Amino acid sequence: MAASATVSAPQAKPAANVDAVKLGRRLQQKIKGEVRFDDASRALWATDGSNYKQIPIGVVLPRDVEDVLETFALCREFGAPITSRGGGTSLAGQTCNVAVIIDYSKYMDRILEIDPKRKLARVQPGVIHVHLHNAAEKYNLTFGPDPATHRWCTLGGMIGNNSCGVHSQMAGRTADNIYELDVLTYKGDRFRVGHTPDAEFAQIVRAGGKQGEIYANLKRLANRYSPLVRARFPRIPRRVSGYNLDALLPEENFHVARALVGSEGTCVAVLEATVQLVHSPPARALLVLGYHDVFSAGDHVPDVVEQAPIGLEALDAKFIRDMRKKHLLVDQVNLLPPGGGFLLAEFGGDTPLESQAKARKAMLVLGRHPHPPSMHLFTDREEQEKIWKVRESGLGATAHIPGEEENWEGWEDSAVPPDQVGNYLRDLKKLYDKYDYVGSLYGHFGQGCIHTRINFDLKSHGGIAKFRSFLDEATDLIMRHGGSFSGEHGDGQSRAEFLPKMFGPELIQAFEQFKAIWDPDWKMNPGKIVHPYRVDENLRYGPQYDPPEEETHFKFPQDNFSFAKATERCVGVGECRRHEGGTMCPSYMALHEEKHTTRGRAHMLFEMLQGQVVHGGWRSKEVKDSLDLCLSCKGCKGDCPVHVDIATYKAEFLSRYYKGHLRPRHAYAFGLIHRWARLASIAPRVANFFSQHPFTAGFGKWLLGIAPERSLPAFAVQDFKSWFKRRALVNVAMPAVILWPDTFNNYFHPYIAQAAVEVLEDAGFQVQVPEPDMCCGRPLYDYGMLDKAEKYLS
Repeated sequence: MAASATVSAPQAKPAANVDAVKLGRRLQQKIKGEVRFDDASRALWATDGSNYKQIPIGVVLPRDVEDVLETFALCREFGAPITSRGGGTSLAGQTCNVAVIIDYSKYMDRILEIDPKRKLARVQPGVIHVHLHNAAEKYNLTFGPDPATHRWCTLGGMIGNNSCGVHSQMAGRTADNIYELDVLTYKGDRFRVGHTPDAEFAQIVRAGGKQGEIYANLKRLANRYSPLVRARFPRIPRRVSGYNLDALLPEENFHVARALVGSEGTCVAVLEATVQLVHSPPARALLVLGYHDVFSAGDHVPDVVEQAPIGLEALDAKFIRDMRKKHLLVDQVNLLPPGGGFLLAEFGGDTPLESQAKARKAMLVLGRHPHPPSMHLFTDREEQEKIWKVRESGLGATAHIPGEEENWEGWEDSAVPPDQVGNYLRDLKKLYDKYDYVGSLYGHFGQGCIHTRINFDLKSHGGIAKFRSFLDEATDLIMRHGGSFSGEHGDGQSRAEFLPKMFGPELIQAFEQFKAIWDPDWKMNPGKIVHPYRVDENLRYGPQYDPPEEETHFKFPQDNFSFAKATERCVGVGECRRHEGGTMCPSYMALHEEKHTTRGRAHMLFEMLQGQVVHGGWRSKEVKDSLDLCLSCKGCKGDCPVHVDIATYKAEFLSRYYKGHLRPRHAYAFGLIHRWARLASIAPRVANFFSQHPFTAGFGKWLLGIAPERSLPAFAVQDFKSWFKRRALVNVAMPAVILWPDTFNNYFHPYIAQAAVEVLEDAGFQVQVPEPDMCCGRPLYDYGMLDKAEKYLS
């Protein structure tokens, strides 16, 4: 279509008439990857890290480019829209849609090439940022933009959102670091795009074909709207809102790849990306500056920027108070210097002396100010990591604050000129006060990007109306400060409705034409950025949200004594999608399956209560399948920034799932292990004959539902408590210590408890062992035998 043509709005979001069953069947026949059109998968991919939820048609996990091409072809045949997805951590709702979700994160996750001489890397869209970072660091290079989610977010997602991060201070946005993209249109046209000198542009247009047509239309679009683009696009470091039409200007070398960055999958799919790498200073020094409040910290951003830090972040006093309330990273928080607002300035160099010299020079300059900040220079890498961990925990740390209402995204990444940060924050705080809202203020202050979570009420008609009114005024406030609605997370559904304020009707028409040039059928992630859903549509909660409240075994005091409230705890930040490090979640680290993440399990339980797409309630086999590989290790409760406790939720679910029904045989074998062990202790040699003899052991394992490859543990000939009773008391007059012998150390491995006695006695303690038969009941929780577990506690 010609760039000047009028673009008509699509008549409806195009998914209603898709034959999902037939499409899913055809996809299974045609591609090597995984096709998931079942209800459980549709529930798992129905939301992301945002306030929004849309049930997809189905999900495809392609193994390679050929799978993606085949998926597009079949979606075209069936008229199905397509949404691309990486780690699913988007905060504006751009990765959930009534579409076929193509998730690249499981299989298309390879680094194809690193060229250290040219400082380029070629990657698939599912590559995790930290994996590219680690590979490039071998050459003292890195991919500069690094969001707080860099340990699990994907490059494809970063390209879709035009992500930034701490070190965008030295490297810019993702768009600024893209060299070339291999793209695919809904029509099935595939070609590479990058910067386009005039001679190359002329050659592409002369060659004709779809690429030539698209390039000619893009050039006409750029020529027509270039005066408005230069006039209306904010000249700030963090303008992420809208399409990057500025990348098509002559002074930007008609960079088609960068024009597509931040398009949120509404124009093309990215099959491969060639990204630019920047020098990564091997030595770092972190200077933390404490100011009277966050507004003063914002005022001094230009002073610190003048010292050329490679990262400049901020935290306010509420952020720190919230972390203390949640007992989150308290030791790390205690490292901060005095202050009510903090700037974290990182300096880089090729040697520790160089980076520290830059930081000390900054300290000297800042110390001459009339009201100098408190300062602490961290030179130890381990201590620096502790401080950065505090900053990276922002999204989770500011959610679910004890004693406060829920906090939500929705205005979490506005951006202004860096010299306007202090003034903007004061005006934003006045707006908070007007609406009786609260929210921590933190983020990438060096580039003018402000993060926050606000206590919106998204569950009532009045609360949602108030939410809309606030956003209306907040977008006006940004315009007065010359900023951008989004400085990092994209428009998606959270902000796109208000884009006409920022760009005006002519540029909105240009955005519509830009999309139509690439996607004339309006099938690529419809309803995002252009012709968007309203900000109050498709809410995950909304006024209709009314989950059933039932009596439960666990009381959930931190969640208003509500299991339903507990299932809301997950905010979708995705930290449970890490491939290494920490303890959350072992089953995901092994299998890379969304249903085995803490997030996936929490979402399944949430959807179970809604009954919209996961049916069967407490007898849902889909939910049970998701929980089956949970080890009940409680790694999630410790690692998750909002303390989602899947082990407890699993025990509660299984107690209901099996209510009035028999459990599998192995559940009785292991869940009641204390009873069996106590019984076996009467005649342990007889018990061992049946459990250890090859013939009887095989029958016993079959009877108990235990895999034949496994060996049964042998009972101790003498249990620990019997051994202890036969000993003379030691250290009678010394301080007493109670040693609790659990089932396994009492009946199976008494030598461990015996060694503990010897160590304690050698240390001068009198060891006491409870005489009554006692058990914590821990195995009972794994199988939901909560009625029996409660008896142990009575």
